[in-house]
Amino acid sequence: MDKSYQNLIQGNRLFAESKLSQDPEYFKKLAQGQSPAYLWIGCSDSRVPANEITNTQSGEIFVHRNIANLVVHTDTNLLSVLEYAVNFLKVKHVIVCGHYGCGGVLAAMSNNYHGYVDNWLRNIKDVYHKNENELNAINDLTKRAERLTELNVIEQVRNLAKTTIIQKAWSIRELHLHGWVYGLDNGLVKDLSVIHDHEEDIDAIYRFNIPSTK
Repeated sequence: MDKSYQNLIQGNRLFAESKLSQDPEYFKKLAQGQSPAYLWIGCSDSRVPANEITNTQSGEIFVHRNIANLVVHTDTNLLSVLEYAVNFLKVKHVIVCGHYGCGGVLAAMSNNYHGYVDNWLRNIKDVYHKNENELNAINDLTKRAERLTELNVIEQVRNLAKTTIIQKAWSIRELHLHGWVYGLDNGLVKDLSVIHDHEEDIDAIYRFNIPSTK
């Protein structure tokens, strides 16, 4: 049996020892609860860890990850995370973060068969179809994939704004939606400046008449 997993256990011990050496009460305080200001919706890619990228500590970011950082209106897993983060943790910002070189985006751009995951990636194909003229005008396939990555993030932020969870929160308080893309080759985040602060940012058909309780 491959014993490499034991490196993770040893790494965990080093992690715990390091934290305790800095603050003997670290884990006791962490165990008392969480009050993160941010919800991170990112890709499952192992190279895109939310805390490391943002130089934040445990307890500062609530995280949901899936292939290609999608916000799908029938995904009860994501919606449950979103509801908990918004309604119970009272996060102030929701960030959708994609990354250049995303395997999901690259797969969605092709007509190759990959299996069950193709049904999930169809959401990105829809983004491609919606922006087909712009994307097809980009001859360099790498640049085209980078632009599709950006457009996909923008679309997922819009999908967030269309949810009843976000719109109900907007009727009560401030909540900001952001779209970022992370560069694997330089470690930097690109802010796409897709900030949604209220329902007026989306088409009227997607707006719900939620009574304000302010």
